[in-house]
Amino acid sequence: MAKTAITPTRAEDYPEWFQQVVRAADMAETSAVRGCIVIKPWGYRLWENMQRSLDDMFKATGHQNAYFPLFIPMSFLEKEAEHVEGFAKECAVVTHHRLEPDPDGGLRPAGKLEEPLIVRPTSETIIGATYAKWVQSYRDLPILINQWANVVRWEMRTRMFLRTAEFLWQEGHTVHATAEEAVEETERMIDVYADFAENWMAMPVIVGSKTDSERFPGAVETLSIEAMMQDRKALQAGTSHFLGQNFSKAQEIKFQSETGDIQYAWTTSWGVSTRLVGALVMTHSDDDGLVLPPRLAPIQIVIQPIYKGDDQRGQILQYVNELRDQIAAQKYDNQPIRIEIDDRDIRGGEKKWYHVKRGVPIRLEVGPKDMAADSVFVGRRDQPKCIGMDKAEFVAKVSDLLAQIQTGLFERALAMRNDNTVTIDNEADFRSFFTPANAKNPEIHGGFAKCHFASEADLADLLKELKVTPRCIPRGDNHPGKCFLTGKPAEHYAIFAKSY
Repeated sequence: MAKTAITPTRAEDYPEWFQQVVRAADMAETSAVRGCIVIKPWGYRLWENMQRSLDDMFKATGHQNAYFPLFIPMSFLEKEAEHVEGFAKECAVVTHHRLEPDPDGGLRPAGKLEEPLIVRPTSETIIGATYAKWVQSYRDLPILINQWANVVRWEMRTRMFLRTAEFLWQEGHTVHATAEEAVEETERMIDVYADFAENWMAMPVIVGSKTDSERFPGAVETLSIEAMMQDRKALQAGTSHFLGQNFSKAQEIKFQSETGDIQYAWTTSWGVSTRLVGALVMTHSDDDGLVLPPRLAPIQIVIQPIYKGDDQRGQILQYVNELRDQIAAQKYDNQPIRIEIDDRDIRGGEKKWYHVKRGVPIRLEVGPKDMAADSVFVGRRDQPKCIGMDKAEFVAKVSDLLAQIQTGLFERALAMRNDNTVTIDNEADFRSFFTPANAKNPEIHGGFAKCHFASEADLADLLKELKVTPRCIPRGDNHPGKCFLTGKPAEHYAIFAKSY
């Protein structure tokens, strides 16, 4: 068996493989605060690229950025009973505002707050209270605002980039005069997320509606994008919520209509988080480390000069600097190509694996023989073999090569999902599909099961036993049938899977 840069491999221990890929790529590390992580420069550069791309997409659909408080009065959450019930166990609560010396040494909380403050788990209530002041007339609508922020959800079982006590995200919050406008907004934004996932992340997703048990607390309808990771589990990668008038009634968001009567507004919210970084790792990476789609890679091409002695160094560096400038003058994805030269004084093999494990899409090696032949040695992260290419030919084709990598990663992920998606119409097949065939590695089995169902209540015991959830009711290609468990008439099918 060929030696891999990451141990254990995906097949041996998928959860630990994921952690090791993140560490080997120097993306993040655990922190002194339980459940929180330090996002290191390479991981944060990746998040910044996601952030910039999404921010441009939000602004292109008419949204503006703003910022709202981190702290939420507890009374605000109490106004929306279903919402607070859904988040109550995850809330971090601030009860005091200062510290004083403890008689036994150390410090202790001293000044008790008149009202406890909740550290933002999501912002519907505090933003709704603000919108209630902003909205007076139909002329004030719609309000289309997004914020980039951090949130805290007190998770007990955490994993880097997938489930942490504090994470970074964006949350859009909009207000509309009619239900139709709010529904249109909800659908528009889930389509933005699907576009980003597939065309930037190269990650195929299924768009659909959440079932009642999986819906966002307080929402009338939740739309989500669901992706399959390489261990066949589902990852909810983004959500968009039609909140109806639930939050506007709780927060008194009212306006005078064109006819002069007072109406409650219709609201939405939608968000994605640094969970997308984890999704990217698990969708594309292999047993040698991180694999990145070029559209989001912090560095798309790295050049490694190879030389012996100062005389060769000067000549090679002149050559690679000229090459870098020629490549940087090209464009990929309507942007200058992101390229760097790695001239650190370390062994060539160590340098190579450094960039392989970080997922740089294209790695170029240039030594004296390459310079003499006016060529480059090309390593593509998505392919195992390196090839020599004429320098001028590489420069001319570099944009096409990056596009090939981007498309190839999507096609590979889509093929994996299709190969592990089945239609099931009976309990025996459902049980078999979600029961590990290999007890030594129970993480990798199953996939997406398309099943008709009539009632979630009928499925509750079976789903709990197998640790399976309904991920979504797919939009579009859906039709009536019979429930796979009870045989009752069913209006639609859902995607069932084990999930993160």
